Amino acid sequence: MTEYTVEFVGTGEAIEVSDKQTILKACIEEGIAQEYSCRVGMCLACSAEILEGEVTQPAARGLTEEEAERYALTCMARPQSDLKLERGIYPPSIEDDVAAAADAAADD
Repeated sequence: MTEYTVEFVGTGEAIEVSDKQTILKACIEEGIAQEYSCRVGMCLACSAEILEGEVTQPAARGLTEEEAERYALTCMARPQSDLKLERGIYPPSIEDDVAAAADAAADD
């Protein structure tokens, strides 16, 4: 088992996470506030942009292959190196959905 440092950019928070543990689970254990909902890789609430490093997240079904290279679903992602993540940054697919919903609401 290998431990990696996961740093959350802009918050001053960093934790050690095993390559066998999800980032979300480590956050919960360390008392770090990380958004989440479904915990099964579908809702994208726990998204974070990967600024540096690599993760494995084979069960992150809510992301396209391209998005999985740039974004981590912390409920599924396990570090493969030290990481720098920016929380609250969502992949383009969800940003497009949010914009469409806002436009629809404005039309009502």
